[in-house]
Amino acid sequence: MKRGKKYVEAAKTVDRATLYDPEEAIALVKKTAVAKFDETIEAHIRTGCDGRHADQQIRGAVVLPNGTGKTVRVLVFAKNAKADEALAAGADYVGAEELIPRIQNDGWLDFDVVVATPDMMGVVGRLGRVLGPKGLMPNPKAGTVTMDVAKAIADIKAGKIEYRLDKTNIIHVPIGKASFTEEKLSENFQTLMSAIVKAKPSAVKGTYMKSVVLTSTMGPGVKVNPMKFQ
Repeated sequence: MKRGKKYVEAAKTVDRATLYDPEEAIALVKKTAVAKFDETIEAHIRTGCDGRHADQQIRGAVVLPNGTGKTVRVLVFAKNAKADEALAAGADYVGAEELIPRIQNDGWLDFDVVVATPDMMGVVGRLGRVLGPKGLMPNPKAGTVTMDVAKAIADIKAGKIEYRLDKTNIIHVPIGKASFTEEKLSENFQTLMSAIVKAKPSAVKGTYMKSVVLTSTMGPGVKVNPMKFQ
């Protein structure tokens, strides 16, 4: 894979064999984010879980203290008073059955998070094949199936992110933007890692965090010492 000049130059400042302390890693990731846009800083955590087993699954959500730097569009499935509550709380879109054909047939997906009241999950379930693969399906563990739609929306807008294992047992999550200060990125990263440490399934034996890598959208990966979080 051919890399651009900027990437090659940035990559020279990162020692691929070194496991950096979190603060050093964050400083390096900021320094190597040299694209013309405000790059997203992401954490990639390889776990020792085996997601094929239900008792080794990880899924949850955490509110990053300094937000993600991204404006999040929220769609809420709710009716009557709960729909009014969602609109008042700042939901970008609110609806019920009438949204099904728009999402299913017209391919409308102009939203980042879906929240639903429990009574609407029968309706939302019909969209499983569309929303599921995109990681948009509401889930009680992530706090997106709830009667308290106002709190769910407030948390999401404030910087709530969902973390879950992918098929290769890796968690990928944003922790902010390259324009954030090192302190803000560090606070977000520590908050995320604390939540993932607490979420360790009791069935996991051996090393829980095998590797932790921080990277910007266009920059090289910087390895963080996973022993700091065991």
